[in-house]
This record gives sequence, C-alpha cells and structure tokens, in this order.
Amino acid sequence: MTISIRRFRSDQADFAAQMDALLSWESVSDTGVQQIVTDIVNDVRKRGDTALIEYTNRFDRMSVDSMAQLELSQEQLQTALDGLPDAQRAALTTAAERVRSYHEKQKTDSWQYTEADGTVLGQKVTPMDRVGIYVPGGKAAYPSSVLMNAIPAHVAGVSEIIMVVPTPDGELNQLVLAAAAAAGVSRVFTVGGAQAVAALAYGTATVPQVDKIVGPGNIFVATAKRMVFGVVGIDMIAGPSEILVVCDGDTNPDWIAMDLFSQAEHDEDAQSILVSTDADFLDAVAASIEKLLPTMERADIIRTSLTERGALIHAADKADALNLINRIAPEHLELSVADPEAWLPEIRHAGAIFMGRYTAEALGDYCAGPNHVLPTSGTARFSSPLGVYDFQKRSSLIQCSADGASELGKVASILARGEHLTAHARSAEYRIKD
Repeated sequence: MTISIRRFRSDQADFAAQMDALLSWESVSDTGVQQIVTDIVNDVRKRGDTALIEYTNRFDRMSVDSMAQLELSQEQLQTALDGLPDAQRAALTTAAERVRSYHEKQKTDSWQYTEADGTVLGQKVTPMDRVGIYVPGGKAAYPSSVLMNAIPAHVAGVSEIIMVVPTPDGELNQLVLAAAAAAGVSRVFTVGGAQAVAALAYGTATVPQVDKIVGPGNIFVATAKRMVFGVVGIDMIAGPSEILVVCDGDTNPDWIAMDLFSQAEHDEDAQSILVSTDADFLDAVAASIEKLLPTMERADIIRTSLTERGALIHAADKADALNLINRIAPEHLELSVADPEAWLPEIRHAGAIFMGRYTAEALGDYCAGPNHVLPTSGTARFSSPLGVYDFQKRSSLIQCSADGASELGKVASILARGEHLTAHARSAEYRIKD
C-alpha cells in the first residue's frame, strides 16, 4: 500500500494557508470531556480516598478496597530495578546518570549585592516542597518519562516526589517501577486519569497535596491539569509529539525516513515534517518511506500520522528553511546539515535542537541528557523544556539601610501620591530623614 504524504513548495501561491492548515491543532477538549473531568475532580476533592478507589476500580478494572493496595513500597521499586536483565538495568542507569549530570548544570544559586549606602538587594532560590509526576500506564508505559520528570525535581532539591501511574487490570510495568527507583521517587500510587490529578492537586487522607504536577497523559489528564492549575502549578498542556527535520540532501535518506517514523509512531496525531532545499532528496526520502514502512511494527499508526499531518517541503534556500523553522517552532528540530552551528544564530523558536547527521532525535528521548518534556504545537515561541528551574521558586530580597530607605522613600512618595495611594506614600515618608 502506497503512502500519500503531502508535498509543498514554499513558493506556491497558497503555501501560507496550507501551512496554517497543516500545523493547526485543537488541544481544547470538548464539552463532554470537560464535564466528565469536572465531575471526577470535584468528587475526589469532596470524598477523597473513597472516590479515588471507586474511580480506579471502574476505569482500570481493579477490585481494591483500600488505598494501601494502591501504594507501592520502596522495596517493590528497588526489587524491580534489581530484577531487570543486566543490559536493561545498565541502560536505565546510564540514562539516569546522563539526565542527572545534564540537569546539575541548570542549578542556580541565590545571590545578592550591596549598594553604596548599605542597601542589600538579591534573590533567594528555593526548591518546591513536594511535586507530583504523572506517568502513563498500561500499553503506553514510558520509563523514560519517569527519569525526565523526576530527576530535575530531585536535582532542584524537592523534598518529596509523588508519582502516580495507572495499572489497568493490575498490570505493573517493572521497567517503570525500576525507573522510579533510579530517579529517587519518594512514593508511588497506582492510580491514573483525572482522579489522580485531583488527588495530587487537593490531597486526600493518603495522597499528599503537591505544589506542582508534571508529566504527560491523555485528554482526560490534560483537561484535569488545566482545571486544577492555580491550585497547583503544572508544566504544560502538551499536544501531539512532533519533529521537523531540515536536511541539505547529503544524509542517507533511510536515516531521515526513520527519523520521521520515530515521531509518527507515537500516535496518529503526531506530526513529522521534512524540509529540504533539494527536491531530488525529497523524492529519495519518499522512496525510503515506501520501502521501510512495511517493516515497522506500528506501520498503520505511522501511515495515518504521515498521511494526515506529515509533509515534505521544498524550501528555496537556507534563509527560507530558517523562516520555516521559526514559523513552525517545532518541539524537536533536527538539523541534518553539514554545519549545524552556522544555523543556530538564526533559530529563535525550537524546543530541542539536534545537530548534525548522527544526532537522531531518539537519542534525546532516552539518554542524551537534556529533557524530553518539550513545548509542542508552536508553544516553543514562549516556552522551554522542562528543567530544574521548573521546580524552584525565586524570592526577591530587599534590605534597606537607613540612608537607602530615606532616599528611596523620596522616590516612592512622589510615585505613590501620583497614584493617589496616600498610605503607601506616608509609609515611605516615615523613613525619610529630616
């Protein structure tokens, strides 16, 4: 079966409209989903553990009668890690070490400085007390997500990391539990869905309330995260995974085809786009797609993704390709070109940039070191990858000397009276020296 993947030229008359249609993604859930989530969240908020147990039994086909049956011990997590095949345990440990090493570089310290009159100004950096990480369960079990969400929090100094992961039919994924042990997760509850988000946001008798919830999930999880934002912090409302590959035509087309597959296989809504200034190379990649697709386990998902949301785009030149990068603001950007460094100054919007022909995006998903939790759907225009900074708070420090308070008080008084806030003005004026 041939695959129909759209082809565009950047100089065609309707290219802008075609790109708008290609990139369009509606992440807002419908009213039906919103009502279901609202009911679940409010019920868990009201009835706590009882509601959490009922929803877990209903949606995950469980038959438990206490929260004790839904919490895993540290011994179970460590046993899962110790019980992995040697090669798998070594790979997981290596990935965890690399992710930790990278995120150690992101740590920021408190700072302050003293002005000439003795006034001290600064910033105090403090980790959050407790965070929750949501990890998909069942068939979509991603131990890499455990590492990417928990390790930055651990590096930031978060005291307690609470993980929730659904276990449909009671099926425990040992690799996910092993990742929790490797990442330093404090407690694990085998609950999922909107009910797990509600439990983390509001707390129950058993599940502690957290300060922030991070991690991917389905539309019910995303809708619940949106609903509880403000009570707790959240990382983002993520859309489908996406990759933009820019290639000068000198990379093996089979490599590029497989790089496109690596995102398309996530789900039917994932987006894979290739941009090249070489039209013949686009033909070669299209041929590689046809050749390699039958060899893929998730061929049907890949075919749907590439047909519905994929594209091969012929750019006029390098400047045109750079404009497309910044227009798309991709989650993952592969620069499969001879001199990727030369492209960086002009790239303004991208979640993660994979540089050179040998740097497959898949390496970043698992073990390169940088975080794989990235902004999607064009939000790289204003958002950044998940990192240590997402688990820290910053407090301003102000300590005025007598001389500093006197001089600043004169300025504050004038501005406060200009805003007709007399108490503000007089509070500052009390410190002005005669």
